[in-house]
Amino acid sequence: MTMLGLSDLQFALAAIGLLILISVAIFNFKYSRARRKAKEQAAYSVDERFAREPSFGQGFSDADSSERAEPSFGSSLSAASSAPEKFAIDPRIDCVITLRFDEAIGGAEILEEINTWTDLQAQASARWMCEGLNANIDVAEDWEELHPESTYSDLQLAIQLASRRGAIGVLELSDFCSRAQALADTLGSQIDMPSVNTMLESAKELDAMAAESDIQLSINVLFDESCPWGNFDALMRQRGFKLSRNGRGYEFYSNGTLVFNSADLDPNKPVTQLTLLLEVPLVAQEERAFERMLGEGIEIAQAAHGRLVDDNGINLSEAAVISIRQHLDGLYANLEKSGIPAGSSTASRLFS
Repeated sequence: MTMLGLSDLQFALAAIGLLILISVAIFNFKYSRARRKAKEQAAYSVDERFAREPSFGQGFSDADSSERAEPSFGSSLSAASSAPEKFAIDPRIDCVITLRFDEAIGGAEILEEINTWTDLQAQASARWMCEGLNANIDVAEDWEELHPESTYSDLQLAIQLASRRGAIGVLELSDFCSRAQALADTLGSQIDMPSVNTMLESAKELDAMAAESDIQLSINVLFDESCPWGNFDALMRQRGFKLSRNGRGYEFYSNGTLVFNSADLDPNKPVTQLTLLLEVPLVAQEERAFERMLGEGIEIAQAAHGRLVDDNGINLSEAAVISIRQHLDGLYANLEKSGIPAGSSTASRLFS
């Protein structure tokens, strides 16, 4: 140090600078290695990868559930559902970040960058979604899921702010915003991004509204005598119910949409009580789901010598039914006022 004519401070600064350069070099090496590895893995199934990008995953549903699928970054690298249910980005329940390009950019380039986010598959608990504003001359300008052969003038990235799991956490939202900013820097685009604090506040308000509206109604049919499973199954099928996938419950559909279902039963034992369940926010008010569930309960009770009772085993009174109807009217009105009407695709995402 003396031979070089450096003071203690200069030597310390030089050492720190050297360490920073080494750290940056290591980081760049790891980053390019990860990107190279991702490209090699993608090369084996390019067509399959693009067909699923973006696809819907299980971000906000239970980990073992496979009934819903949503377009998301988190599920783009996992196996896609055979018939995924797709939804559009919705600012009422999503944090939306917009990237604007000075010149249209190819979908393949965008997808290449998104597919390097391989760690999101393990980390994400919320649905990640992506849409591009199509800039192709021969098609109408519209938002769509990304296709490698198309070009896009704008890009929207979104993450759902709340679900039945609760509001999104600060760490996950911050990570989402950071990745969006990094993507904008890489693609050389302008970015419109709300503040994290604003979105966290919106998530809390959305979660509070959802908690007040997330109502499940039940109607119990108590049989005077146990009903053999074979007779019970025949009665339920005659009434238009379908046996659920697990073979332990029944589902009632209208125009291909689930209206209400039964609690699980034991097929190996006679049935002593049937409980019908209605997830209120998931069924449109026009379906008159409660009235239909009540009607089915009455018909089943009459056919199998039973009676309608509340959760305490007390006969269901007309006054109780009137009270339920009044509460339902208020609930439907609140959901409509919030811009998330019962049975809508937005309600389906929020209450999942």
